[in-house]
Amino acid sequence: MSKKTLLSWSTGKDCAWALHTLRQDPTTNVLGLFCTVNKIFNRVAMHGVRTELLQQQADSLGLPLHIIEIPYPCSNEEYAETMSMFVETAIKNEIECFAFGDTILEDVRQYREKHLSGSGITPIFPLWGNSTQELSQKMINAGLKAVITCIDPRHLAKSFVGREYNESFLSEIPENIDPCGENGEFHSFAFDGPMFKTPVAISKGEVVEREDFVFMDLLPHSSAM
Repeated sequence: MSKKTLLSWSTGKDCAWALHTLRQDPTTNVLGLFCTVNKIFNRVAMHGVRTELLQQQADSLGLPLHIIEIPYPCSNEEYAETMSMFVETAIKNEIECFAFGDTILEDVRQYREKHLSGSGITPIFPLWGNSTQELSQKMINAGLKAVITCIDPRHLAKSFVGREYNESFLSEIPENIDPCGENGEFHSFAFDGPMFKTPVAISKGEVVEREDFVFMDLLPHSSAM
């Protein structure tokens, strides 16, 4: 019997590909997405994506969306407490697994495993151990489309924000930058690909700098000026 699973959703390419991978696994049944949202700004944590676009993604993916609101600023203790409450709710709903789109960062995986240890929910990592070089090509070749929503200017030039994640982008980033941005060099918003029923229509808004990061404010297409 397939395991009832919720997928950790950040709006980016990796979690979108994780969903695509899980949907081809007969032992896993993805029943929904969960995503942390900044309660003050009503945006996805770190990626800076508007909640409206997050919901449009979920609608196009055909999955229920569980929004987990976190305060701003949010301490590690507050985050852990909020997530613990969500885990309890998931267990009551007979969820067996949480899936994550992590690939290579051992400390991130250990953190997730530690906080789910003994909870009754098993963490699974469908992309784990993949070469990010090969994974980036695989996603692009399969038609996954994403736009860069956030960059760390300490590692990547500001001009890369707002770019589409494609062959051109990969050929122009410095050699020391992970092609999937696994070290936090950049974050993305997936808007089309084999996991979506229809593309998520977006327009580019203003570029803003906040807390040492550079963000492209994506707008729902109907909200564009």
